Amino acid sequence: MSEISFDDFLKVDIRVGMILRAVPFAKARKPAYKLWIDFGEELGVKKSSAQITAHYRPEDLENQLVLAVVNFPPRQIADFMSEVLTLGLDGHGDSGVVLVQPERDVPLGTRLY
Repeated sequence: MSEISFDDFLKVDIRVGMILRAVPFAKARKPAYKLWIDFGEELGVKKSSAQITAHYRPEDLENQLVLAVVNFPPRQIADFMSEVLTLGLDGHGDSGVVLVQPERDVPLGTRLY
């Protein structure tokens, strides 16, 4: 594991957003969903592709709070432009990715420090 400075950490802009819509992403190489996430007034709604199909159904994701990196450059995934990186934890093996979520409601767009 390599060390980074606190200043390096502060360069990563991680915000809270609410999933407004989730649909299966049939053109992705690995099973994934297309997500539309609301980050509040400052950032608005951003799109993300997330490989979280093992533990979540699209209808269960709507209105869920998630954490995402919002200052990476957009990334083209098949025919979809992913604008943010939704954060999750690797469940190791077949257990799939688990979303990183705040334990309580916080305002949309709140930054992680």
